[in-house]
Amino acid sequence: MKHTLFAVSPLARAIAFGLVLSPVTALAQDANEPSDEEYEKIEVTGSLGSLPGQDVEAVFGFGKSILETPRSASTISDEQMARFNVSDIDELVAFAPGTFTQSFFGVAGSLDVRGTPGETYFRGVKRLDNPGNYPTPIGASSRIDIVRGPASPIYGPAKIGGYLNFNPKSARASSGQYLSEPKGAMSYTHGSWDKSIVTAEVGGPATIAGKEMGYYIYGEVENSGSFYENSATDQSILQASFNMDITDDLRIEFGGMYHKYDGNQVAGWNRLTQELVDNGTYITGTAQPLDTDGDGSISHDEYGAVNIAGESFFYVPASSFTDSEATPLMALENVGSTTLDPSQTLVAPDDRLENETSTLYFDVIYYADSWEVKNQLFYDAYDNINENAYGFSQFHDSWVIEDKLVFSTEIETNSLLAQFQVSPSLRYTDFLHGDDFTYEYFNRRDLTMPSSALDRRELSTRIGKNFDNYDEGNYLDLGIAAMTDLTWDFGLNLVLGVRYDTIDIESTSHVNLLLGSDGTEAPVTEKETVDGVSWNASISYKTPWGLIPYITAAEQATLVAGQGAEITIDQLNNDDGSGAFDTSDLFEYGIKGSFLDDSLYFALSVYEQERTDYNSQAIVTNATTKNEGVEFELRWVVNDNLVVSAGYTNLEVINLTALEEGNQFGFLGLEDLVNLEDPSLVLGGNVIGLNLVGEGTSNPDAQKAGIPENIYTLTATYDFQNGFAGSVSVIDADSTKSGFSGSVELPAYTLVNAGLSYQTENWDVNFTVKNLTDERYFRANFPDLFGSQIVLPELPRHFNVKFGYKF
Repeated sequence: MKHTLFAVSPLARAIAFGLVLSPVTALAQDANEPSDEEYEKIEVTGSLGSLPGQDVEAVFGFGKSILETPRSASTISDEQMARFNVSDIDELVAFAPGTFTQSFFGVAGSLDVRGTPGETYFRGVKRLDNPGNYPTPIGASSRIDIVRGPASPIYGPAKIGGYLNFNPKSARASSGQYLSEPKGAMSYTHGSWDKSIVTAEVGGPATIAGKEMGYYIYGEVENSGSFYENSATDQSILQASFNMDITDDLRIEFGGMYHKYDGNQVAGWNRLTQELVDNGTYITGTAQPLDTDGDGSISHDEYGAVNIAGESFFYVPASSFTDSEATPLMALENVGSTTLDPSQTLVAPDDRLENETSTLYFDVIYYADSWEVKNQLFYDAYDNINENAYGFSQFHDSWVIEDKLVFSTEIETNSLLAQFQVSPSLRYTDFLHGDDFTYEYFNRRDLTMPSSALDRRELSTRIGKNFDNYDEGNYLDLGIAAMTDLTWDFGLNLVLGVRYDTIDIESTSHVNLLLGSDGTEAPVTEKETVDGVSWNASISYKTPWGLIPYITAAEQATLVAGQGAEITIDQLNNDDGSGAFDTSDLFEYGIKGSFLDDSLYFALSVYEQERTDYNSQAIVTNATTKNEGVEFELRWVVNDNLVVSAGYTNLEVINLTALEEGNQFGFLGLEDLVNLEDPSLVLGGNVIGLNLVGEGTSNPDAQKAGIPENIYTLTATYDFQNGFAGSVSVIDADSTKSGFSGSVELPAYTLVNAGLSYQTENWDVNFTVKNLTDERYFRANFPDLFGSQIVLPELPRHFNVKFGYKF
């Protein structure tokens, strides 16, 4: 039975889950709560930085702790990531509810938050979109903040689901003091499939012209193999941060990060059936040759000269496709079956995903009387190319520069602390993007055989033409925001914010480079100015017995850009209401608490969020959805030895555009074609059409696939106080559907990771086994569009061992 936002069942499960893990005595805690100042001084021994007592600027910018912030948010410290050997953002779901992330062709780019692609911020400033351009590096962070729901109005337009904020390692602690002496560390990580990572970092104090400063430099080099055949990772990261006190009232912070990544995407298994998921039974057979000129690749013209889509080309509904609809060239030859190994996936030896990213920042902080004036100058750029033999290629060459000025002050009376922020900002984005997907055929290759001219397509990024999109342009966002945080001594808190943005957009399509062009057409340019208002209103109350209930309502402006930050000419000057600018709504309420001398923290939230413009949909980066759910989080430092955490997520995501229109376009899979008797008749081609939604269909509510409805998590680490420590994390996820049509079900699973570490004053070693029980499980791969044809088998049991030295 489907639940609603206020359904008792998910709430009851979350509360019961928390009560099982929380001692009953917590509810009888002494009402003598510490003051706000004391909160910031508390540091529970052995907590690994897991408790929410420290300032977190990433939510509203007022330096409130997670406990006091009237929003659902989590922090993960570098100590936690080190103890549990967290290596990519997909693993953060064990520590932060609401962050289960679908596969974006095997690349851990951006976090999915509340079932939709999230944003990534660097020190509180939004980076360029990264749905799957490169894996987001997290090893150089001192802390990761995850905020569920829209960003503060100070931060500007953003996606509604939430965001990850990356805090780089710095020589300046949150107390404002620099490191007293130089320190550093080196590490080497070895693991399954020739995993090899070397890191080095050093930081310390310094003086320049008599001015106190601090520096921190981090470097990482990886050269690793992969579980998946024809796949590998080579990447290098260099990060530096510098802080300097110019005067007692003036400070600068500057630095940056360089990241070069060479790898590939992993599409996963093709020729998807329920039998393949359940038992590994795979349909073998070779596609018929289409490379008529014998150059080793199938060109766009060679594909265009034949019909391998079916007699009717487009099918509504999918059941209308029968054996007679298949054209002769769609049929496989030498048909058979086998048991497919999970390492055999749709990756060719010359597939590549290469990305070079440069990130720079320069902040000036000035204190004058009761005011703080902070100017943040930020630059982010990437140069990306992505090529896949089955018929997809794209590139991005984009950059953004943002300057944000924040004026902050506060006024304190006998009963009220009033904090205020005013922030004008400008953000300029420049993009160049091209992609090539018209003849994208996942099923032509037999995964038991190497890629060949039977499946390898000529790619636009290699020949310089036949693109589906080739867009160049820019957009300038001028914004002004104001926020206030009002806290009364009797426990009431109000947070209010508003923002106005006006965005000038210019986009040019180089139509002479597009598929079907004769190469002589002139570029087409469109311009448009869009504007909108964002706002946030939150109220909370700190009760005498340690509980803090809260309510938040917000409306968030969103710029609907693509994978390379591009905006196409088709998104501009449309009379039907579709476009590049949209708004989203959030309503959230919850309760937080801190007990047992602030060693136990919990948070429970219930929310509903919705994109309001049905027509402004970007399937890849920002789908039009209605999301509702429940999130529960508990963190407990039991004693100096034991730290535990638990989480629960209940989530339902509805695709509003599909629900409104009654259908969703997609690549149709074998399980969709219910009236096809011989599946080998179509696997040499591609059947496309509309998945119907509504009463009597396999997806009556237009529910988004690939996201388990219920996820339970548990982590625990025990320090034996003799150098040894153990850790374990458990993620238990419901079954879910692979694609929007719901025709293939991915099984529920329980993923267990466990580790043992030993540490001396200078040396440490951490041995971690991931997927300890060798669970067989899957992750939906781009489910809205391709989920009925491909799926990603996840990694079997594997290990990492990390050796470290500190000085």
